[in-house]
Amino acid sequence: MAELEQEVLAEVRRIAADELEWKGGVELEHDLVGDLQLDSLGLTVLAVGLENRFRIRLSEEDSQGIRTVADLTRLVERRVLASSRMQAEART
Repeated sequence: MAELEQEVLAEVRRIAADELEWKGGVELEHDLVGDLQLDSLGLTVLAVGLENRFRIRLSEEDSQGIRTVADLTRLVERRVLASSRMQAEART
C-alpha cells in the first residue's frame, strides 16, 4: 500500500472513530453506507475532515460513484496529487 493511501486510510479510521464514534474496523473494501452505516451527515463529517486534513476540496460531483472506503481513498489521493502539482507549477 502506498504511503499516501495509508495516510488517507488512517485519517478515515481516525474520523470514523473519533468524530463518528464508529466502534468497528474500517477497511478499504467496506461500503461507506452499508458497512460503516454512514448517513448524509456522517458522510459530510467524513468529507470535511478529509478536506481539512489534506487541504483539498471535494465537490458534490466527487461523491458520484463513491461507495467504498477504497473509492474515497483514491479520490482523496487524486485531489492531493493534483493540488501538489498545481502548487509546484505556481512556484515555477
